[in-house]
Amino acid sequence: MDKLIIKGPVKLQGKVRISGAKNAALPILLSTILLNGTISINNIPYIKDINVAIKLLQCLGAKIKKGKLLYLDTRNLKNSLLPERFITVIRASVWIISPLLVRFGKFRMFYPGGCAIGKRPIDLHIKYLYQLGAVIKEKKNYIIGYIPDAIIGTHIIMDKISVGATISTILLAIFAKGITIIDNPAKEPEIQDLSNFLNFMGARIYGAGTNRITINGIQYLNNKNKIYTIIPDRIETGTFLVAAAMSKSKIICEHTNPQHLTVVLEKLKDTGANIQIGSNWCSLDMNNKTPKAVNIITGPYPNFPTDMQTLFTVLNTVSCGVSNITETIFENRFLHIFELQKMGAEILLKNNKIMYISGKKMLKGTQVIATDLRASISLVLAGCHAIGTTIIHNINYIDRGYENIEQKLLLLGAKTKRIKI
Repeated sequence: MDKLIIKGPVKLQGKVRISGAKNAALPILLSTILLNGTISINNIPYIKDINVAIKLLQCLGAKIKKGKLLYLDTRNLKNSLLPERFITVIRASVWIISPLLVRFGKFRMFYPGGCAIGKRPIDLHIKYLYQLGAVIKEKKNYIIGYIPDAIIGTHIIMDKISVGATISTILLAIFAKGITIIDNPAKEPEIQDLSNFLNFMGARIYGAGTNRITINGIQYLNNKNKIYTIIPDRIETGTFLVAAAMSKSKIICEHTNPQHLTVVLEKLKDTGANIQIGSNWCSLDMNNKTPKAVNIITGPYPNFPTDMQTLFTVLNTVSCGVSNITETIFENRFLHIFELQKMGAEILLKNNKIMYISGKKMLKGTQVIATDLRASISLVLAGCHAIGTTIIHNINYIDRGYENIEQKLLLLGAKTKRIKI
């Protein structure tokens, strides 16, 4: 794993162009297995997870051309056991199950992987796909499944809000006979974008982003070559806004959608920041003021996103006042705390759920270890703020979710250097 050397403190400021949303692009990309035709996708973020998803599609026989537009030809796919080295490195590989069931009627694959941020079993996926007519069995290291009769529309009430299970259910239900109703689905903008993409190709999905999704089953998707544009990444947008708050400076995020960040923007306003928004941009200006600490409780959209938790943790460590952050989604999303403590952060973790943070003015550079994607970016921002040199080991995690992150940071004033190992 590579390491990133950061010299601080620096003031991050300027303009940054936001990339396409990773969490929308991944299910959209894998859903093209459902299409027996061609499609071009705009605003794809060429990050590690996307490149792995592309390799998975190529292993099935898809013809792909990478460029400003990602061109896919899925007319000649073959059902095959996908390489373990690809399946086990990204959690999103679970979303290949429904498309394989639709396209081939059966599948066999290794168990999905992902970041070590807590238990993320696929039991909910299996439960709801079973209600639609699929049979899926978990073995020691792999999963098998098939459709014994047909995919039949039904009424599904989700026990708990799950982005992953909502996506899997939608991908199978669009080809069900009859109508499928999903109550208590995830409402994230990325769910809405996936639904818009599928509708763009002929699916009939209604209510994405609300408490009830209704799907009228179809027989096939439109295979005419079209171009679809992925929504901007709201978490990347939030990342750079937090960077501005920590630097007491101003950063303008371009090519984004501030409507997807309402609760985050409100919390940033509470820090004392001046927030400005437009139709496809937003900015944060601290006017050289130290931010005020804010309390956070993570939750499913439209509540505060868990993916922003690590960023507000590091923001609160350099803010005025005492704060607490409660994580309700992932029970192990606290590994960044111990690394921030090495840098001088005053954080107390209670019951592996609530952080109590005493803000202070500066952190100190030292050697730290990135443990997952969101932890890595929080350590990068901490390093930019800290006095002295910060060395972040295992920085490769950041490549899973941020496109050209080092180039963007350098343009904003960061002093970073990656050491390949």
